[in-house]
Amino acid sequence: MVASDELLPAAVLRQIGDKLYEKRKVAALDVEQLIKRLASHNDQHRIRLIIDKLITEYAFSSQANHRKGALLCLAASAVGLGDPNEVHLRQIVPPVLASFTDQDARVRYYACEALYNIAKASATFILFFNEVFDAMFRLCADSEANVQNAVQFLDALIKDIAADCTNFDVAAFIPKLRDYLRVTNPHKRQFLLSWVVVLDSLPHVKMLRHLPALMDGLLSMLAEPVREVRTQVANCLKDFLTEVRSAPESELTAEFFSRLTATVVDRAGSPDDLTRLTAIHWLKTFVELAPDRILAHVPAILGVVLYNISSNNVDIQKECTEANAAGFCGYPSAAVTAAVAAGGLDMAAILGTVIVEMRSEMEATRLEALRWLHFLLARAQELVLEQVGRLLPPLLDSLSAPSDAVVTSALGVLAAVADCPGQFSSVLVAFLDRFRGEAGFALLQRSGSSLVRRLCSHLGAAAVLPELGAILQRDTDMGFAATMVSVLNLILLTGPELAELRDQLRRAAVDPAGAKLFSVLYPSWCYSAGALLSLCFVAQAYDHAVEIVHAFADLPFGAELLVQIDRLVALLETPCFTFLRLQLLEPQRYPSLLRALYGLLMLLPQCNAFRMLNTRLQVGPCDCE
Repeated sequence: MVASDELLPAAVLRQIGDKLYEKRKVAALDVEQLIKRLASHNDQHRIRLIIDKLITEYAFSSQANHRKGALLCLAASAVGLGDPNEVHLRQIVPPVLASFTDQDARVRYYACEALYNIAKASATFILFFNEVFDAMFRLCADSEANVQNAVQFLDALIKDIAADCTNFDVAAFIPKLRDYLRVTNPHKRQFLLSWVVVLDSLPHVKMLRHLPALMDGLLSMLAEPVREVRTQVANCLKDFLTEVRSAPESELTAEFFSRLTATVVDRAGSPDDLTRLTAIHWLKTFVELAPDRILAHVPAILGVVLYNISSNNVDIQKECTEANAAGFCGYPSAAVTAAVAAGGLDMAAILGTVIVEMRSEMEATRLEALRWLHFLLARAQELVLEQVGRLLPPLLDSLSAPSDAVVTSALGVLAAVADCPGQFSSVLVAFLDRFRGEAGFALLQRSGSSLVRRLCSHLGAAAVLPELGAILQRDTDMGFAATMVSVLNLILLTGPELAELRDQLRRAAVDPAGAKLFSVLYPSWCYSAGALLSLCFVAQAYDHAVEIVHAFADLPFGAELLVQIDRLVALLETPCFTFLRLQLLEPQRYPSLLRALYGLLMLLPQCNAFRMLNTRLQVGPCDCE
């Protein structure tokens, strides 16, 4: 058994815990020399006993000066050993690290200084990297500026050690770094970012492969209120993205992109503009760089882009516009079909995203959602039509949008769907149903005529009008059918898009096409007496018109019928019936026309319509025999 005073002289023991730094420093120098002599004789037993004594009697003492002296002496011991091995370090380092949490700021400062000197003395210090990193992380945001400065010096040394160590186990360190990146303290964030940057700069460290684990934490720092942190992380992410662009394809696996994309998509929903802008920029790069490796995330990416394309931030708008364009270019028809067939692209999920954004209140978002639907219809028609039941309601809802651009785009897509094999009739049925009910009637009054005419422009009036008539003929709601026929009739008589149909009808007596059109429209036009009679006038079926007028006598002659006749009389004054008014000059040639018009006159009460029609008939010769 070795006595205490044989390990260390009494004078040294007194000075270790002295209140004066100079005396503690002298004691540390004495310890260093003693350890150096013992090491030269390889007296490991005494060395271990001295270090144990410093730890048990001083490092954990209740007196702060004793703890300070112990730290100086433990560092001196390491220096005295020359190059302490792992056994020595496992004895010396733990009590020093424990002092990093000491309540006394000066003790914490000396702990940093001691660890610095120990690290400089040992070639195997990297073995304690994780523990040392934890200790530095705790103190880098210390309330005392001196402690923070001491940590910075220690941190710089540890970075140099890590840079020079080729067997540094980065993979084991990444989970710790990932977890720490969740902190919100700006000092700790700067500390962590500096390590990410240093590790990425080391040629023997493949930091890019660890980026998916760190990405969420890095992106979260973009919302940091401290400008220096935002700038630092933005530059860090910029460098990583440059590396992604230039990395060998073998490093950019599908799993790499999938993990990164999932994180970036999530952060693209951040309320912070810089975070969203950066996330969308990364997504745009992924779509441009590896569209085939992010197929599973296309629905989510599309949702992010479509939503943010309406952002008030012009930079975010620009990024989304470019990302959107990249999406259109990145998925040609063959690629879409192949991706869906292979199970990599979930068309139902993509269309689900489009449907959600088609209902957006933001014009730009709705327009791009409609554009995507048109794009997908062109690229993968069969797959889109499988979901047509889900697509039609939001597509038809867009017809009520306050934006004319949205309405125009929706009509274009609706026409494209109707043009697909087997879809024409079902689309027009759904289109007509949109005008049912109170809301539908309001839409019909507000823009129904315009919608029908524009649909006729897309699909051809010769196809649309007869089909609408055929659908209404089967309708069991006679009131709705009568209302719609009245609207369609007005469009037929006045719409410039239907001029060719009007010409066909006027030639119905001599043109088979006109006669066929008359016979096709006639059954549904019967729902509205006024519309039916005007159809006969357009087709110059005057004999039948007389029969219809006489049939009015057998109908309940209420306000509704009077309104229809009143409208018809007003229509007779429009350009559509110029030919008819001129025919009034030849009563002998068109006697049935005169009889039909005089019959209407007799049915009308003394009102404006009566006076208008009576004035018109009095202008020309009256000879209908």
